[in-house]
Amino acid sequence: MNIIVTGGAGFIASHVVDRLIDAGHHVAVIDNLSTGVKENLNPKASFYNLDIKDDLSEVFNKERPEAVLHFAAQINVRESIKDPVRDAKENILGSLNVFENCQKFNVKRVVFSSTGGAIYGDAKIIPTPEDYPASPLSPYGVAKMAVEKYLSLYPFESLILRFANVYGPRQIAKGEAGVVAIFSENIARQKEVVINGDGNQTRDFVFVSDVAEACLKGLFFSGLYNIGTQKETSVNELFELMKTKGAEYIFGEAQKEVQRSCLDISKAKKELGWSPKFSLDQGLKLTVDWLNEVE
Repeated sequence: MNIIVTGGAGFIASHVVDRLIDAGHHVAVIDNLSTGVKENLNPKASFYNLDIKDDLSEVFNKERPEAVLHFAAQINVRESIKDPVRDAKENILGSLNVFENCQKFNVKRVVFSSTGGAIYGDAKIIPTPEDYPASPLSPYGVAKMAVEKYLSLYPFESLILRFANVYGPRQIAKGEAGVVAIFSENIARQKEVVINGDGNQTRDFVFVSDVAEACLKGLFFSGLYNIGTQKETSVNELFELMKTKGAEYIFGEAQKEVQRSCLDISKAKKELGWSPKFSLDQGLKLTVDWLNEVE
């Protein structure tokens, strides 16, 4: 198929682009390189240096995509709290611009990169299923939820994937979602690691290759699916898994954040035929190996 991937120079989406091209699809990437980097771009993909709020009609007219995978976003939860207006412009208005072009150019299906932890908030059911009431604690989560609702109003087929905390090679060391990257970088540079609060907050850490596989498997499906590991890991446990000899940490100020996050992935296993292949130990080793290569 002809496929457009927004944010395709970014961490997660660049891995997805690689898998799509390996599977024989023609891929065009739209990315303004605000957080994505050119080094992540697959050389076989067409590249358009554009913001998703820009006029995208020429790209859609030229590429005539049958599917669009929408990853471009303001990805920092804390930045969304500091500047909710900017977050809404990027994540809501930018998404609507993409969807309007999809409708105008008769795109058959859209895959939307959403969020698990930020939408469910501090859920009382752990692992949390897709039908749990949304209760976001940040503008970022609110925006993702709004885009999911907007997406349901369009005529094309749509797949919503709510990701857990994705980690792996190419992840930038900033933002809450980058806790593995932050720890990896600080440990590699022998810098002190700061653990927010008491470190007992938990996350569901899913390796980026497993996420890319979910996107590929879900390309011809519709609906809403959690993508994670269904395993809780505290930040303290994460540090213990990652630390090397001499690595030190301190406890910093607690942040306003979800305290427990873990996704129920039974629906994705049953309907998509997808399940994660990488353990946290395996994924962390591959991530650290990559970081050592690029340092």
